[in-house]
Amino acid sequence: MKKHKKRRDMELPYISDASVLAEQFKSKLLLRSFNRSVPFNVPKEYLLFKLLGIKHGKSIYIEPPFRCDYGKHIEIGDNFYANNGCTIIDVAKVKIGDNVQFGPNVAVITAGHPIHHEIRNTRYEYGISITIGNNVWIGANAVVLPGVHIGDNTVIGAGSVVTKDIPSGVVAAGNPCKPIKHITDEDKQFYYKDRRFDEETWAEIQKILNK
Repeated sequence: MKKHKKRRDMELPYISDASVLAEQFKSKLLLRSFNRSVPFNVPKEYLLFKLLGIKHGKSIYIEPPFRCDYGKHIEIGDNFYANNGCTIIDVAKVKIGDNVQFGPNVAVITAGHPIHHEIRNTRYEYGISITIGNNVWIGANAVVLPGVHIGDNTVIGAGSVVTKDIPSGVVAAGNPCKPIKHITDEDKQFYYKDRRFDEETWAEIQKILNK
């Protein structure tokens, strides 16, 4: 009965048999409770992560509603924030670095199905791991697909569909998502496109950076 669980965890084609669905059933019950809880209930959220088996660092928060398949295949670093509607289909491992932010309705999808209909109808599917580096911001309604690696210090534009690896230190956007500019020190003084920080705020930022 556990053959397909082992195949799933080896990133091999597998079928969602009773043993696989039993793990998902446990996760769905826990998430149902979490998504009905009062806002900013951090102790309950951390308890949920523990029960789901999510590995995480310090200072993380996910706005309800949140969806995942298992939880135990998710690893999150320090200082993580996900806005509402976050979905992580963690059939395979999802590793998220430090200082990562997700906009609303970001979907991280390790799961997939064969493209030929006859093979797809055999019920075989797969999961291939995803890695998101440090200091990454993923904009609203972006989708990250199986096998993708996103490098450190990168921004993924809203609505992007990330089908291939994205390098470090770039702004990338589109469907399929592609780098559109490199991020340089000149970008520090701007909070949105060509809008500069005001002097008071810029002074406060310098204090924070120099601590």
